[in-house]
Amino acid sequence: MKLLFVHEKSGSFAGAESNILATAAELKRRGHVVGLLHGTVTGKGQAEWHDVFENRFSLETNGGAAVVPRVLDMFGPDVIYIHKMADLKVIDALLNSPVPCVRMVHDHDLYCMRSYKYNVFTRRICERALSPFCIFPCGAVVGRNGGSWPPVKWNSYANKVEELKLNKRFPRLLVGSNYMKEELVRNGFATDKIEIHPPVPPPGDPSLRATFGDENIILYAGQLVRGKGVDVLISALSQVEVPFECYIFGDGNHRKFCEKLSRSLGLSSHVHFKGHVSQEELKLYYREASMIVVSSVWPEPFGAVGLEAMRYGLPVVAFDAGAIKEWLIDGYNGYVAPWMDRAVFAGRIEELLRDKTLARQMGENGRAMVAEYYAFPKYIDGLERTFARLAEPLRMAA
Repeated sequence: MKLLFVHEKSGSFAGAESNILATAAELKRRGHVVGLLHGTVTGKGQAEWHDVFENRFSLETNGGAAVVPRVLDMFGPDVIYIHKMADLKVIDALLNSPVPCVRMVHDHDLYCMRSYKYNVFTRRICERALSPFCIFPCGAVVGRNGGSWPPVKWNSYANKVEELKLNKRFPRLLVGSNYMKEELVRNGFATDKIEIHPPVPPPGDPSLRATFGDENIILYAGQLVRGKGVDVLISALSQVEVPFECYIFGDGNHRKFCEKLSRSLGLSSHVHFKGHVSQEELKLYYREASMIVVSSVWPEPFGAVGLEAMRYGLPVVAFDAGAIKEWLIDGYNGYVAPWMDRAVFAGRIEELLRDKTLARQMGENGRAMVAEYYAFPKYIDGLERTFARLAEPLRMAA
């Protein structure tokens, strides 16, 4: 099949981009032809993206939605696989084509005007569908402006309603967890159009195992934005009484705040901000680590980084947020701390650092669970079956 991926970015950035690249690379290895219709170029890991996507089409340099018919004519896809795309004109143009479209819903952008599904002041997780409540008392019509001036922007409720209506036209929507499926159903999407395909990471080197060394290395890997709770993690680490070294991988607009917080709590020599690194370099840290932490306080749509760490036999400590408990079983492959409870989070970290036998056993439990339930080939098999079903009517008509 010829599969056209559609996404707002080209290049490494966060979890969605990691999933897109890994998925496309494996589909290409299996003999499918993959192309990419994209927006912004991130400038990170670009060579790898160019190697996988030999057929690339830029929305930014070719007039946005106006280029869609030409791209479809040039590439001739059997299925269009849409990921994150805020430009509704692009989505409308793709849905109006005769080519079947499927959308992967990575996060809460589709039905939350703030996009992160929790209160900006209290950080309390929102359990409501899109409604006038988002205007008042939530106040989501006013949002951050991404570092530009003015610092705030106007979010249109009417536009969000229109976006929901438009996306309900997709014949198939893919999500990574039952939690995300429930969120879509809560917002009026048809249950029979939604499929769960956990976006599992590709298998690592099967010979690599975490060493649980004496340095007591704790890893965090992900964006440094407020919803990821790195500030909450740092506060929790200030309560850990055994020696440790915490390496924080990733970048984002909350990094400076977290670095300042780390200094103010006297953790500068123990908490190390490493920025964006390659997967190959990250593997070296996985090998030396004792655990990985997932400190998200926003409702995680899935949390694939936890599964990636479990492949190396590492236990996970995370807050109970979103879909975390769908793959993290408290006391089995790590610990689930009550949402935002820094004391419990710190206690669980300390327990695993003090008892390496327990940490190793939990890590092996996680490794076995990932191998049985979250195998990357099974994930790709499921996508292939979905794409084939969607493409069949068009193929028969031809």
